[in-house]
Amino acid sequence: MNRPEIHVQFATDLHLFVPHGRRRGATALGTDGVSTLGHVVESLGVPLTEVGALVVDGREVPPGHVPKDGETVTVHAVRRPQRVPGAPLRFLLDVHLGTLARRLRLLGVDTAYESLDIGDPALAARSAAERRVMLSRDRGLLRRRELWAGAYVYSTRPDDQLRDVLDRFSPDLRPWTRCTACNGLLREATKEEVAEQLKGGTQRSYDVFAQCRECRRAYWKGAHHDQLEAIVEQALSMRTQAD
Repeated sequence: MNRPEIHVQFATDLHLFVPHGRRRGATALGTDGVSTLGHVVESLGVPLTEVGALVVDGREVPPGHVPKDGETVTVHAVRRPQRVPGAPLRFLLDVHLGTLARRLRLLGVDTAYESLDIGDPALAARSAAERRVMLSRDRGLLRRRELWAGAYVYSTRPDDQLRDVLDRFSPDLRPWTRCTACNGLLREATKEEVAEQLKGGTQRSYDVFAQCRECRRAYWKGAHHDQLEAIVEQALSMRTQAD
């Protein structure tokens, strides 16, 4: 008995994940007649976190649809800005995205980060338990069923990574409100409250401080403030243009 054959076409934005031979037009693909369309798409290398509408012969179907012989499938990329229903927008980043995590925290975005390689199962479990969007460049991790939600980070450059995440999810920005080290919330602090963390030059030169409510780390407008201010201004400008 012949296996069912379908024709699959991927949106250009998904070509990164697709074998070269399947990047142009609708290509034929044999299926087993049992596997869901979601499984078929992922078997071709595309995490479902990156997939928007699945359209079969002109009608949208869920990932659980079992494709039938002769069907033509169009796989669209996720729509932007992407809305994540059911919980406040919060992120979880894996061990390879430390700079991105610090920049999101700088912008006041609730961002958990694993500084150790705790393994895909543990990351997926934390995403589900805390209802956080998993950000990663690990396609295998993003295919784990335990994930609450996830997204692929397309670039290796922190500047591009940040722009991509802001464009995709459009999170609320509250710059200078979170600790870049631990994600805790900041509060105003007096010089006396943070004196033990200050060296002589800082003690003499600065009078305005903030302190993390969780790890107690102190913050002030030091030597790197202009660089951080540029990141914040660029993010806020991007938001204004989007609005």
